[in-house]
Amino acid sequence: MFNPKLEKALNAQINAEMWSAYQYLSMATYFHSIGHAGIAHWFEIQFKEEQDHALILYNFLVTRGGRVKLDPIKSVQTDWETPLAAFEDTLKHEKDVTQMINNLYALAIEENDYTVQNRLRWFIDEQIEEEDEAQKIIDSLKLIDGNGLGLYMFDKELGSRTYSTPAPLNSAVE
Repeated sequence: MFNPKLEKALNAQINAEMWSAYQYLSMATYFHSIGHAGIAHWFEIQFKEEQDHALILYNFLVTRGGRVKLDPIKSVQTDWETPLAAFEDTLKHEKDVTQMINNLYALAIEENDYTVQNRLRWFIDEQIEEEDEAQKIIDSLKLIDGNGLGLYMFDKELGSRTYSTPAPLNSAVE
């Protein structure tokens, strides 16, 4: 039987990852609606990444004998004043997710569950990358500072982002 405290916490994280995916899809939808296909593309990839994060935890929990319980997805924001505002929201959200992962890791330590700790190490590293990427985009947008040509070029740059399925999705436990 899976540790009930950790099962509950992992389920909360799975649901948080699904909410994140929904939020990023909302951002993509918004940026498509105002003609920023590149920024929309960047958020579509974020959407896929968050879905994969949820699936990694889902597969892990199922493989370890736990039960996944999906909750309704809460509503998300649907528009932003500027691309900068959207990416500032993104960074804030990623920092919140980092804290959630850290809390989950602390619980795994408290419960002496080494397999959960092992799985979460990938997420800890992933969050470092997520925060760094969002911060770099914010820094770039601040340099552009409303410059139409700069925003056009920035939109094109984000449109070239590629996606690959994360390795942990292919295995329940590394």
